[in-house]
Amino acid sequence: MSDVETGRPVAGARREPLPSLVLAQGEDQARLRRLRRDPAWTKVGRGAYLPPPPAERTPAERDRRAALARVRAVHERRTATGWFSHQTAALLWGCDLLDVPSTTHLVQRSRPSDHGDASVARHHGTVPVGEQVVLDGLPVTSLERTVVDCACLLDPPAALVVADSGLRIGADPERIDALLRARAGRRGAARARGVLDLADARAESPGESLTRWHLLRARLPAPDLQVPLPTRLGLFRGDLGWDEPRVVVEFDGFVKYSGAYGSTAPDAVFAEKRRQDAIEEAGWRVLRVTWSDLRDPAALAGRVRRALGRGDRDGRRVPAAARSSSRAEVVRPT
Repeated sequence: MSDVETGRPVAGARREPLPSLVLAQGEDQARLRRLRRDPAWTKVGRGAYLPPPPAERTPAERDRRAALARVRAVHERRTATGWFSHQTAALLWGCDLLDVPSTTHLVQRSRPSDHGDASVARHHGTVPVGEQVVLDGLPVTSLERTVVDCACLLDPPAALVVADSGLRIGADPERIDALLRARAGRRGAARARGVLDLADARAESPGESLTRWHLLRARLPAPDLQVPLPTRLGLFRGDLGWDEPRVVVEFDGFVKYSGAYGSTAPDAVFAEKRRQDAIEEAGWRVLRVTWSDLRDPAALAGRVRRALGRGDRDGRRVPAAARSSSRAEVVRPT
């Protein structure tokens, strides 16, 4: 991949291929009638049908595939000049998302019509040349512009998930900072600044980002990320941790136990137990966090506070972004 205007390489992106579609225009009518009756096919737009996946997928993978198909369907029938943006651009770039978007986002110069497709969110505005990229033939906002747009629009926890993964993929922090400075005083810019000040490329999953968010909101000391853990079995790294008093938090999304990467579940469980035993023998206390723990941030913060030996005392002053969201968040894996 590269930025089409500058040739700037973008490292580490794990973009998914766009799925193929069957479009009603020019298609054999008898075939169209058959696939419309087939429940394995999904209508993803006016006159656009998504065939069943070649192999069984998880619900999250199916949602992402359907969202990408909707993007392609919108592109095929689009008439106004525009650029895919916000959560849609994040999806196309391969960023992590707390929720797969059910709406396709576009930035376009022309004013949106009141009678347009309700499944398409059209943002009126411009995309300067330096913020325009073409990915797989689709016009998309640059990775940095995408991170800033999401930070201005989304609730802070969801915005942090996008921002962490955007930096991990290769977004340039200086470009992000320049884009945000240019938006000073505009809607969402102050909140975005707080979120982006917390963003860290070392976060490796949405669960890690959300765990860090909740701990900061609880006024706990800011943890380090990817903490080196020397043990008798070699060097491991913990997701989040504090050198003193040697506490490490591991987010456990269960994927590593599922066999998704080739190992069997019993092998993965055994290997993880050996790893944890070695870490604890080296003097570290290991706290495991799951998606269900993130539904009760107060209980999670209490566990960590007790492990740090802080009792009910507040820790380091929490960054402004982590104080700004008072809404209850429902978190789920993507």
